Formats: sequence, structure tokens, C-alpha cells
Amino acid sequence: MSQQTNSMTPSPQGIIEMMNAHQRSAILKAGVDLEVFTAIEEGNTTVEALSARCNASTRGLRMLLDGLTILGLLTKDHAGYRLTPDSKAFLVKTSQAYLGGMTEFMLSPPLYDGFRHLTEAVRKGGTALDEQGTTADAHPEWVNFARAMVPMMIGPATWIANYLQQQGRAINKVLDIAAGHGMFGVEIGKVFHDAKIYALDWEPVLAVAKENARAASLEDRYEAIVGSAFDVQYGSDYDVILLANFLHHFDQETCVALLKNVHAALRPDGRVVTLEFIPNDDRISPASADFALIMLATTPAGDAYTFTELENMFHTSGFGASEVHEVPNSKEHVMITSKSKR
Repeated sequence: MSQQTNSMTPSPQGIIEMMNAHQRSAILKAGVDLEVFTAIEEGNTTVEALSARCNASTRGLRMLLDGLTILGLLTKDHAGYRLTPDSKAFLVKTSQAYLGGMTEFMLSPPLYDGFRHLTEAVRKGGTALDEQGTTADAHPEWVNFARAMVPMMIGPATWIANYLQQQGRAINKVLDIAAGHGMFGVEIGKVFHDAKIYALDWEPVLAVAKENARAASLEDRYEAIVGSAFDVQYGSDYDVILLANFLHHFDQETCVALLKNVHAALRPDGRVVTLEFIPNDDRISPASADFALIMLATTPAGDAYTFTELENMFHTSGFGASEVHEVPNSKEHVMITSKSKR
């Protein structure tokens, strides 16, 4: 009976940890900014050696290193500091799985300030930062996103390309709407050697996509369409149109207007590939369901849409059936939607 009573005793610990969460993010970012993890991988393990390598005071670095150790990102013994398997894999700059650059977007002012003013956003029903938030034309943060988020997006991009290849259908023309870093189109281009990729985005963002296309030797099959996805002419006869992490920025009416243009640009047997954080109908599961709050904090009317809502938007826009797929090692899902209703 006493054990049951103890397990039911209220504890403030979880609430206090939530209050301190911003501090842990700041500790991680400081470690990334100072290249602490890379420096340790290079063989610098003492405070003195790391201070010289990271251009930081010994006092400040000692406190940061201990903080990173408390967070479980380092270990500490009499000889100094060591990497954990996670920090070695994901926080050393020379690692192929390096995620440190993502802090530049995940902790960027629009996201951080958006949540700092979340109370006002809840009262308003949309971002409290300004009228358009991150949906403003040519918002500079999307260049930051394009450069920072490739490590998080390369898995889903590769999965989509491999899935399309397994379907055994030819793909010659692809439109990547709000292309960002461009990796979704690039990965398809690497698999389908005759495919021409059209990337649509603002010019500064497309510069990043073009860099990634050149790195994949696709520059001869990679063409830019500059401007807003709501204003420019898409062209026609696309086999596949990509909508990766885009629809959630807008209300359903706006999404339907865009999808009607997408529908018109597809071949009769064309498909739309949509990547989204898709909550269950209860809107509290899976764990990624809280993505809706990011949209509340940073956009005027965006949301995390359920599969039913997305399916209805596509049907309203003239599309046929949609199917949804889980993506391994990702919180997102892929929807494949046919143009034809047959």
C-alpha cells in the first residue's frame, strides 16, 4: 500500500525540467558553436587543451563541459572528457551523420521567439511575431533552413526516391515545390537518370538547392523556377510533384487553391508525393502531433493536418485516392496521391 501511495504522490520535478528546457538547448548549441565535440574527437580531452582549440576561457569551458556531461553528451574521468556514442555519431563535424548544423534553424529567432510569445499566439490564433510569420515572401530564414536541415531530410528523401523506383514506373519530369535544400528532387534525379527536376522556390533558397544538385552531378537536369508557389506558372506534364513540408504552413482553403494548380500541372497518370507531420485523429498522438504548436507560433494559419483532412483537401481539388506510408527513423509520413479518380 505504501508503494502505491508513493507512486501517486505529486512531484514537481517534471514541471521544473520543462521550465529549464531552454537552458539545455542553449548548452547544446554552445557545445556545437564552439566545436567541442569535434575538438574532443581530434584528441583534445582536457579543459586546457579544449580551451585553446575552442578559443574559450578555461573557466567557461570547464562549466560547459560539465554541463554537457550532465546532459549525457560527454563522459568524464581523471584523464578528461570523452564522447558518447550519440555525440560521436551526430555532433562531430566530420561525421556523415552530423546534426549540429540543425541548431541554426531549430533554435533560430523565428522559432525561438515564436515560442517565447506563444501565450499571445494562443490568444490570437496565429503567430504573434507579425502578420505573416515565416510564410512572408522570401523570408530569409528559409535559406537558413535549406543549409541546416539536410541531415534530417536526407532519410525521407532517399526513402521517397527508392519507393518510386520500386513502383517500376518511368519518371521523366518532376516538380519540387518549395524545394528548399532540394534534396527530395536530387534523390529522385539520382535514381531516375532521365528525369529532369524543376525546383520552385525563392532565388536565395534555390542557390542552396543548386549547390546540392551540382554536388550530385545533376546540374544539367536541374532547372529553377523562381518565385512564390502561389504566383508562378508551374508548367505541365509532370510525372511527380513533390510537396515536402509545405502544406502545414497554410489554412485548408489556401492549400486547396494550391492543390488545384498542382492537379492541373500533372500528367493524367501523375502523382503527388506529400511529406508531412500527420497526427492521428485524436491530435495528441504520435509524439510529433505537437508540431501543430510550431505552426501556431510561427505562421498565421498553419496546422498539423490529419490524414483525413489532407485526403479531403486533395479530393476537393480533384484528386483520386491517397495512401500513407511510415518513413523509417522519421516522425513524418509520406502520402502518395493519384491525379486520376478511377
